[in-house]
Amino acid sequence: MNPPKVLMLGTGEYTTGFVHGGASSSDKGAGVVALTLFDLRSRGLTGELLMAGTNGTKFPAIREHLDQVIGQRYSGLRTDFRSFPGDEVARDPEAWLTALDQLDAGDVVTVFTPDDTHHAMAREALKRKCHVLVAKPIVQTLDHHLELVRLAEEQGVLCAMEVHKRWDPIYADARDRIRQLGHFGHFAAYMSQPKSQLETFRAWAGKSSDISYYLNAHHVDFLCWSVGHQARPVRVTAIASNGVAREQGMPTEDTITLATEWEIPGTNRTASALFTSSWIAPKSDVHSQQHFFYQGETGEVRVDQAHRGYSIATDESGYASPNPLFMKYTPDAAGRFAGQSAYGFRSISDFVEAAASVNAGESIATDWDGRLATAATTTAVTAILEAGRRSLDDGSRPVTIAYARGGLPSILE
Repeated sequence: MNPPKVLMLGTGEYTTGFVHGGASSSDKGAGVVALTLFDLRSRGLTGELLMAGTNGTKFPAIREHLDQVIGQRYSGLRTDFRSFPGDEVARDPEAWLTALDQLDAGDVVTVFTPDDTHHAMAREALKRKCHVLVAKPIVQTLDHHLELVRLAEEQGVLCAMEVHKRWDPIYADARDRIRQLGHFGHFAAYMSQPKSQLETFRAWAGKSSDISYYLNAHHVDFLCWSVGHQARPVRVTAIASNGVAREQGMPTEDTITLATEWEIPGTNRTASALFTSSWIAPKSDVHSQQHFFYQGETGEVRVDQAHRGYSIATDESGYASPNPLFMKYTPDAAGRFAGQSAYGFRSISDFVEAAASVNAGESIATDWDGRLATAATTTAVTAILEAGRRSLDDGSRPVTIAYARGGLPSILE
């Protein structure tokens, strides 16, 4: 069986590393999605690669950028792809639909676009019986999430959220230890990015999404993944700080905290969790500060994801704490790309391999519910994020999450 074609929806930082006419100043200047897929193609694990955006006139510069940061850096790695719309088309907001029409059932679609576009793109790809990997948050509302679950089940294909923290060896080990610490008690997480990201995301920040959807999604998913077998969220209250972004003309919060209450069914126990995210941090030794504390019945876990005893200082770039566990951009001694074991790479490559397994009849889509962040297993994540947004929009009113007999969550008005 031929390997699946892959369509990349979105041409921005996470896919290509290309932002505002040049390489991103973040730790993703060479992108993640395209680089991963170029490597998979070089090893025969994908077929043709396609990419869709809204402005075709950007593609010549994107190709030049990818050639510089990937093609000329790594030995034997091609960076060609078929693009939509054409290079001469200044704007075509429906080019992604044209691109979808080039695919066959069983092909793969990655969606790394503004949050408010995820639902429509994933829905149309699923209707075409394509496997779909969507950047976190998978969608912004629980109703949309449940629709994707239904479509994926009807079509017998994979639909999952790309949350690479699940492949981080530290987080994965912490999750396994957490499940041995008895009942869940308390969790507190913080994640930030520098003020420069406000400019990177100016087109949508505060207009169609916020920093909680964008960053809190990581740790919300991690906690649901870790304790979902014993606990579930029942109430969310959100608070925020404002000022920096709005003074730059962006109608969005600077920092958002979700205070969540949890129940442990079958017991009288309750638990609590705080998720804080911000995009007004100063430039520092890492692009993203991220850490959490977990308290269980018989033990505690602390993780500082940003600092693992590894630092570099150069004349050109100054002091930094790099994280090659996420993406290893440095070539090996032979000049080849050597990041196949990095967790940013594996979160994408494992999905592509799972799709190929389903296509070959070696597995069915539901076999991957416990191994990927499938839409069917991440409904609580969207419930918390949507409840947080509703709470903020209603003056920090607590918002209740209820559960039907089958365990599916719903948000009470």
